[in-house]
Amino acid sequence: MSKDAQNTETLDEKLSALFQALADAYGLHPWNWHTNGDPFRVLVGTLLSHRTRDARTDEATRSVLERYKTARDLAEAPEESIASLVRPVNYYKTKARRLKEVAQCLVARHGGQVPDNAADLMALPGVGPKTAACVLVYGFHRPAIPVDVHVHRISNRLGLVTTRKPEETQKALERLVPTGWFLHVNELLVKHGQTTCLPRHPKCDQCVVRRWCAMGQNGRSQ
Repeated sequence: MSKDAQNTETLDEKLSALFQALADAYGLHPWNWHTNGDPFRVLVGTLLSHRTRDARTDEATRSVLERYKTARDLAEAPEESIASLVRPVNYYKTKARRLKEVAQCLVARHGGQVPDNAADLMALPGVGPKTAACVLVYGFHRPAIPVDVHVHRISNRLGLVTTRKPEETQKALERLVPTGWFLHVNELLVKHGQTTCLPRHPKCDQCVVRRWCAMGQNGRSQ
């Protein structure tokens, strides 16, 4: 085995052990709007999730999709009706308008279907790299890693990446992480970021992945 292959194997083992430790601590419970492999549901839920608690996102996603089951249904729905259904989420009026715009674009450009590539997804109103990655990995089971502030922060603290922007982190992680963990990276690091690896004053003494973290080993906070 070449030296490069040995290094790759060692890195894969390290990353698998790290994510397994997080899975043991938090369990593997994807967000409800990600679990059924429906790209349209994933797209709607992810657009509604911005700056909103998970339970409220789930409630609003279920409500809107029980009434409007397809992109065509949603495209033809009154904006006020959509807003009333997604009222539990923050910025519900803005998000209702965005959902209708996205649905109209899906109908006009893609025959009402959600596209299965990042370029077409990010051409939709309000869809950036994170939302596109959510749709790809949870909706189509394609290799992609959604990166938000938690994933970006923790990946840098762990030393997995050295990046300034979430988009750079996503590209780096997609090169590094074993594909078997792609489905769970966002879920696990978000939970870790919400409970332990806080933006300020992280609880390094309670961290289940401290042994792999240079910052945690040094007892420093960032």
